[in-house]
Amino acid sequence: MTLLSIRNLTTVFHSREGGIKACNQINLDVEAGKVVGLIGETGCGKSVLGMSILRLLPDNTTITGNIFYRDRDLLEFSKKQLIGIRGKEIGLLPQSPSTSLNPVLKIGEQISEGLRIHKNLNRSIAWQKTLEILQLLGLPSAEKRINAYPHQLSGGMKQRILAAISITGQPSLLIADEPTKGLDAVLRAQVVGILRRMIRETGASLLLITHDLKVAARLCDDIVVMYAGEIVERAPAAHLLARSRHPYTQGLLASMPEGGLRPIPGHSPSLLDQSVGCNFYQRCRRKQEICNRKTISGQMVDGSFVRCLYAAQGGETQQDLYNRNIQSKAI
Repeated sequence: MTLLSIRNLTTVFHSREGGIKACNQINLDVEAGKVVGLIGETGCGKSVLGMSILRLLPDNTTITGNIFYRDRDLLEFSKKQLIGIRGKEIGLLPQSPSTSLNPVLKIGEQISEGLRIHKNLNRSIAWQKTLEILQLLGLPSAEKRINAYPHQLSGGMKQRILAAISITGQPSLLIADEPTKGLDAVLRAQVVGILRRMIRETGASLLLITHDLKVAARLCDDIVVMYAGEIVERAPAAHLLARSRHPYTQGLLASMPEGGLRPIPGHSPSLLDQSVGCNFYQRCRRKQEICNRKTISGQMVDGSFVRCLYAAQGGETQQDLYNRNIQSKAI
């Protein structure tokens, strides 16, 4: 069953310089009980897409298209109706515990507040439920930590607190926005464990917004790749990681240690630029002159949705590139 269905979503920030099209004609589905990873470089629009779903963007923003949640278009909801959706049906796990947690409130108070609002529980029962959630998420010495302040907790513990806050309403969909950003390998592994536990215990679907391909590979059923406000590739996780078709996705994989630490040259185009052609043209090693003159529409290629003329013509897959790299090293 499709829980979230986004159709032709375009999000534009209006500035003095013009319209900044942060998301352009996005089509995306999240099935019930599934984990979808949204990956791409910083500034590609993935966090904006997440905030567009909950309509948590500034007043200078225009959102068009459709965002169907359980067959209801969230873009047609009033502000009052959205309050009933946020937290209760769609939870948000923000990216920074340091700025998202109130430094002067005990963590038990911050979690139980959501239970009192969403579940209409009295303070005593909400406190007990808070303790149960912390134990569910594996917080060490939960009975003691429930009375702690954020500064008294480690980074991994703070991430658990944010996770607890995000599931107080028992949402069917969780949006995790860069939950491993800036974390070392140990903390990153802890966060992956927290997310996996949340999914298993709650049965919620997860939209994971990340630039970390390793995390996406470990958690996701499907991976969606964004570049300059557009979806350029989408496929089941294992398929995309083994047989990526888009040169940008291949570049992301090549920039990882396992891929040879080869960064993609150049930089992303300005989102003010509304020129025709492929947004990745200037950085693409496979570009053809037609790529800069023709509007590139997505199509299915070898089990992947790809927005690329070269891929549609049967270009190399990630496995082809890997094999060629191994052969060159052998020589």
